[in-house]
Amino acid sequence: MLYSYEQCLEKYKSYYQIKKALQAKKIFFLEKGVYSDKESESEFTIILMKYPNAVVTLNTAFYYYGLSKRAPDKYYLATERGTSAIRDPRVVQIFENSGKLHLGEVKAEHNDRSFRIYDKERMLVELLRHKNQFPFEYYKEILLNYRQMIHGLDIPRIYDYICALPKSKMVKNAFRLEVL
Repeated sequence: MLYSYEQCLEKYKSYYQIKKALQAKKIFFLEKGVYSDKESESEFTIILMKYPNAVVTLNTAFYYYGLSKRAPDKYYLATERGTSAIRDPRVVQIFENSGKLHLGEVKAEHNDRSFRIYDKERMLVELLRHKNQFPFEYYKEILLNYRQMIHGLDIPRIYDYICALPKSKMVKNAFRLEVL
């Protein structure tokens, strides 16, 4: 299980006691502000713990849902526009308008840790919105996977997302021509 520095202070009461727990190997220091009761944790779990208010999106979400076989080099997280920048080199931060950040957000689990991620319908809209930012082969791989599962998706919800998000005309045309 992962702990923040504040959680360790709450449990061990002082920095001195935290150092003693580290020396006794009751807890392990993973990186600044992150401790664990195990010697190692997955990088994704650490990222989720460090940025609990962010929503997993784009390449990271495509990989999580199995729409892409390619593991992303960086973790893509959406945050509200105006929040402070994430300075972690492992993270690509996407700023969303505050009213649109939670549109299509669902809870998912990874290593017993709950996190926020966009549903598959919102991710299809994000794929179409950002299609020029992806390598062509990567875009086609994800699009083909969406075509195979199109009957399991909620089409009215996809249209609601298209209308609520920027680039709606372009996304609607791309959805009709490339997905349906």
